[in-house]
Amino acid sequence: MDKIYVNGMKFYGYHGAFPEENKLGQRFQADVTLELDTRPAGESDDLNQTVNYAKVYEAAKQVLEGEPVKLVETLTARLADLLLEQFEIVDACVVKVTKPDPPIPGHYDHVAVEIRRERD
Repeated sequence: MDKIYVNGMKFYGYHGAFPEENKLGQRFQADVTLELDTRPAGESDDLNQTVNYAKVYEAAKQVLEGEPVKLVETLTARLADLLLEQFEIVDACVVKVTKPDPPIPGHYDHVAVEIRRERD
């Protein structure tokens, strides 16, 4: 299966389990891998035969800057579901949402949730 990657999309959202996260907000990052057959687009050079990367970004923005939720798991699942809903050509997707600065004590780079969803 062919893959399209749209990685390192950065957003500012108000998600989290703690009240200060919902009030102050924080950074989030999304990485998306879309699984589909890209041969028709490669042969035709026609954007209508593939996924528009700008629309992938807009879907991620809609979720990550949208209605606040408590869990990164919820954000990740919502984005995966939206991508499969919006892009019928996509057979499956892998979505990773990273929270670089969660309010937990300790030294670490980030926390993230990655899921894979495929069409039924």
